[in-house]
Amino acid sequence: MGDGLRLVVRALVYAVVGGTALLAIATVVSVLGPMLALDLYTPPVAAWWTVFTAIAVQGVPFLLLGTVVSAAIGAFVPERVFSRLLPRSPALAVPVAGAAGVVLPGCECASVPVAGSLMRRGVAPAAALAFLLSAPAINPVVLVATSIAFPGQPKMVLARLVASLATAVVMGWLWARFGRDEWLRPPQRNAPAAATGLRAFGAGLQHDFLHAGGFLVLGAAAAATFNLVVPRSVLDVFTGSAWLSVLLLAVLAVVLCVCSEADAFVAASLSGFPPTARLAFMVIGPMVDLKLIALQTGTFGRSFAVRFSSATWAVALTSSVLVGWWLW
Repeated sequence: MGDGLRLVVRALVYAVVGGTALLAIATVVSVLGPMLALDLYTPPVAAWWTVFTAIAVQGVPFLLLGTVVSAAIGAFVPERVFSRLLPRSPALAVPVAGAAGVVLPGCECASVPVAGSLMRRGVAPAAALAFLLSAPAINPVVLVATSIAFPGQPKMVLARLVASLATAVVMGWLWARFGRDEWLRPPQRNAPAAATGLRAFGAGLQHDFLHAGGFLVLGAAAAATFNLVVPRSVLDVFTGSAWLSVLLLAVLAVVLCVCSEADAFVAASLSGFPPTARLAFMVIGPMVDLKLIALQTGTFGRSFAVRFSSATWAVALTSSVLVGWWLW
């Protein structure tokens, strides 16, 4: 227990220090960056610093909170709880597993091994996959972050919840109906014994925060660069067309790989795009991006990852458009 407590304390120190460092760096950069840019007579660079700082400063607290909650769930909630609570019928288990994402948060990186572990313990693959998609997309941390990123716009929070949950449930039902055993490679159990309790919490917190923090910084930099580099005339081509704008952000969500606890702040920074396009960015990102495709390939096999990711992208895009049309 002593070793576990020391590991937890060390992980918390790393996370807090890392978060504080990111905030401090972003704050200093927000002050010195524009001054340096103005000294160099490059106002666009000052604009880049402003966008980057805004995304990073707003996203880091939610990233830290999300990784703490995710690590706690993975370490202290026994996996048998899932199998006991889910109905035996896949058709009924899918919506229950999808709705569990509202109360059992987890980051998208952690959701893949959790889904594999559920399958090893007898949970129907359709239900495990529904949880895989919903947990990082509709958990409380993500929804609160979305409400802060879009102040005074409760429709955006509702739209994200409805579109993401609908995508997870539909994909679970589609797999239950059309999925084939040969497409899904049974997840392999790791040879060494897995850490448990406080040791698992400390290790998970340290890994998740450092891993997701890097993607937050890259996502913030990419969004700021996008706002700076892409000419306004090009943006007008996409923002002037509802369909093209939705497709563009749907593709960017796959490429940018922004953590779900912080992607709302990136979406909010893309203010030139219509609400439905930004909704598609937030719905697709936690379910389909390059790092998730790689994780799914390593866990379930390439045949599964190609089919499942492609179908999820199409269903998430359709769900976003339908919900956006309904609300806006």
